[in-house]
Amino acid sequence: MKFTIGSTYHGFKLIEEKNIKELNSVTRLFEHVKSGARLLHLQNDDDNKVFSIGFRTPPKDSKGVPHILEHSVLCGSRKFPTKEPFVELIKGSLNTFLNAMTFSDKTIYPLASKNEKDFFNLMNVYLDAVFYPNIYTQPEILMQEGWHYELENKDDKLNYKGVVYNEMKGAFSSPEGCLMRKIQESLFPDTSYGVESGGDPECIPELSQKEFLDFHKKYYHPSNSYIFLYGDGNIDKQLQFISDEYLNNFDKISVESAIELQKPFSKMKEVKMDYPISCDDDELGKTFLSLNFVSGDNISQPELHLAFEILEYLLLESAAAPLKKALVDAEIGKDVFGSFDNSILQPVFSIVVKNSNESEKEKFKDVVLTTLKNIVKEGIDKKLIEACINITEFKLREADLGGFPKGLYYYITSMDSWLYDKDPTIHLEYESYLSKIKAALTTNYFEELIEKYLLNNTHSSMVILNGKKGLAELKSKAADEKLAKFKASLSEKQIDEIIQETKSLKKRQMTPDEKEVLETIPLLELSDIENNVEHLPIEEKEEQGVKVLSHDIFTNKIAYINILFDAKKVDMKLIPYITLLSTILGRVSTEKTNYSDLSNEVNINTGGIHFTTDVYGENENFEKYSPKLVIKAKALSEKIPKLFDIIAEIIGTTKFDEKKRVKELIQQLKSRHEMKILDRGHMVAAGRLTSYFSPASAYIEKTTGISFYKFINEIEMDFDNKFEEIIENLNKVSKLIFNKNNLIISVTGEEDIYTTFAAELPKIINILENKKLPDASYDFELSKDNEGLLTSSDVQYVAKGYNFIKKGYTYSGKMLVLKTIASLDYLWNRVRVQGGAYGGFANLARSGNIVFVSYRDPNVQETLKAYDGICDYIGSFEASEREMTKYIIGTISDLDSPLTPSMKGERATAYYIRGITEAQRQKEREEVLSTKPEDIKAFNDLLSDIINEDCFCILGNETKLKDNKDIFTSIVNVFK
Repeated sequence: MKFTIGSTYHGFKLIEEKNIKELNSVTRLFEHVKSGARLLHLQNDDDNKVFSIGFRTPPKDSKGVPHILEHSVLCGSRKFPTKEPFVELIKGSLNTFLNAMTFSDKTIYPLASKNEKDFFNLMNVYLDAVFYPNIYTQPEILMQEGWHYELENKDDKLNYKGVVYNEMKGAFSSPEGCLMRKIQESLFPDTSYGVESGGDPECIPELSQKEFLDFHKKYYHPSNSYIFLYGDGNIDKQLQFISDEYLNNFDKISVESAIELQKPFSKMKEVKMDYPISCDDDELGKTFLSLNFVSGDNISQPELHLAFEILEYLLLESAAAPLKKALVDAEIGKDVFGSFDNSILQPVFSIVVKNSNESEKEKFKDVVLTTLKNIVKEGIDKKLIEACINITEFKLREADLGGFPKGLYYYITSMDSWLYDKDPTIHLEYESYLSKIKAALTTNYFEELIEKYLLNNTHSSMVILNGKKGLAELKSKAADEKLAKFKASLSEKQIDEIIQETKSLKKRQMTPDEKEVLETIPLLELSDIENNVEHLPIEEKEEQGVKVLSHDIFTNKIAYINILFDAKKVDMKLIPYITLLSTILGRVSTEKTNYSDLSNEVNINTGGIHFTTDVYGENENFEKYSPKLVIKAKALSEKIPKLFDIIAEIIGTTKFDEKKRVKELIQQLKSRHEMKILDRGHMVAAGRLTSYFSPASAYIEKTTGISFYKFINEIEMDFDNKFEEIIENLNKVSKLIFNKNNLIISVTGEEDIYTTFAAELPKIINILENKKLPDASYDFELSKDNEGLLTSSDVQYVAKGYNFIKKGYTYSGKMLVLKTIASLDYLWNRVRVQGGAYGGFANLARSGNIVFVSYRDPNVQETLKAYDGICDYIGSFEASEREMTKYIIGTISDLDSPLTPSMKGERATAYYIRGITEAQRQKEREEVLSTKPEDIKAFNDLLSDIINEDCFCILGNETKLKDNKDIFTSIVNVFK
């Protein structure tokens, strides 16, 4: 279809059209004449089509109305009055992405699908949700998704409940999360960025129904919307649908939603706050120190936007980063990191030191400013600049977002200017800015940025975040006292009203939608589904006596090479050292190159070289598994020779005796694991649980779980005394792993890439050991520990499960449909909707492991009881043909997640190592497609056997878990 600027298409006037070579796309900017809606279209050959609608939603307080509204509009609408259209869509669509997101100043509703029919179904539900939600007639929606008073009987204690309320209690339990919120508040006290759009748990219960509805009335109008279409879809058909079905119902209005610029400060501001740590923890060394600078704006300085992304990596992320090195050398804290928040009108550059003390604040400030002044005076190493620009350019050109739709990334990037009434493409057309930035290789480009935006910038803040013992308990007690006082002030009639509201909400939550209501949600047919699994190219070859798995896939001249070393030669007591080895390799010096120069060489010549650990469970024997140390490397085809030179140098000549550097890396590793435990507690609890009964999980627990954290904490605390032992063990593990007989290599790319790879392979083979070594014997003591893992978190992560193969059952693809039903029907309703947790999931694997786990959960025993109730639910399961079709489609959607070229190579390699053939994958798919209600019902015995094992692990608030101590076999203080 040919477009003409100034012409109107289905009510949309074309404002601008141009090619963006960086995205290989044609972009078109439209305005809907009647409603005032803006629409950006990116046309290309990507079949993973993306739609999103977003609104500018600046909050005026921290009651969380933008966030609560994001949840609430997806709880039923005019055309689709079911209580949970969002969940119904996840169950029964082929979406490749479906979610909603709240930012500091915008709320977006993105979706993606490769299927055109599905794409229009999803658009229909989302557009109806945002413009015609049921929030105006059903106050229970705010109660459920936001907050409400919970009281079932007069004598009960009054509580707060609500999904967002508990989500944000979890978010505010992370010190890093608290810090980033305080930074924004410190720099923008007079604008909407000075409050918390997600909601502060202390403020959320102040939100009224009127404020909630008024916010929607004001901001959720097409005149305040930003609509996005991406991919190879039929744009004429898409525009007609959006206009005819929705936008033509509205007239253009003026919406006052503009974000104001914060006036610069005349001097740096200092702000302090506390965050909770465990009562058994030590407050010493628990402070975060940060210096923060407002760095230009997003609307008129796109070059600066990109330059600061590079500068943040240059100063604080690269192994050669000079500011990070100075702060580490000054021993102010145990971890240093930076952030550049460019998703707001005025981006913020932050320098953070973790595990410090408030007494170090002046030294911190002095080291930062003195180092930056020296950098400006002496100049930045040009090789470091080249390295940081090159790695950024590689990432921009690759645009591999790890399964995240490219279109969504482009939409969010476009909003960095579009939201503020500027050209939405200015941050997408990066070539010209990158060319200008490359002038830094011959000029003082970055030095001048540092001087202007950091050294001479008074619009800045020092934020100090101190760990305080018992703070969580103090806040909890204050909330209880406030609620008790409020309850005491109520009349009998008012108490009865709260009881009735609680009962009314629970009745709504427990009452299933009527069949006619559910059937309003559009549904595909099984005939819309591809019957065959996607073929993943793989050819087994041999080079230099080494097995090579070749994946002939178009990669746009990028070679993806994964080198997998068998780790099962390593003694059981040394397993944690495999992870430590993977952390140190490439980040300490080699015999001929110091680690800073090594980092530069990697970033100049490659797209990255990363060392990691992985475990591949054998398909038909849950007790067997293959632990690996994996080198993941990527480079342009012409750089493969240099890539192999660098890898050979690292694995052959790394110096493990670099004491100071090794200590820094161990401290950083410990810090990052602390972040993971608090941010991804559901994964930590689930992993700990499966280690009770799965040998593979017991191994993983020693390489990445709580056991590994305890190991790294122990060697960090006694580093000087243990250093010789650490060197000895790293050398020992290195020799056991880097052996030609341990090796499989995966190569993803076209034929010429493989040819170059094969020619360069001897560089690595020739430096490897070539001895036949016996496998180590691993005898993990598997036992049902049923632990309570204590942290300062204000919420829980409750995991329960067991292994069905140990109970005599075999894997079937029909189990994946059971997983869909358990997660999106039963657990969603019992744990999230009724229980108030942010999420509840069922995980089920070929290995036999079944785990039920909750996320940011206010409960403990109530959730365990909910898990126990799944047997009755499945035992009485019934579903119509339409319902089963929905569950099957949702399951297939999960199986068919889009894969990038590198992901296809990695997936094919994993299947090969695990012994999963394409025929077995096809059989699994056919089992999914043929699942009947009676098949699901038949899993009742399996689930009963799993539940009756009574095997669980809970990570969460120390007071809450201690109050429930009788259910645990042991209680463990995670951070002690």
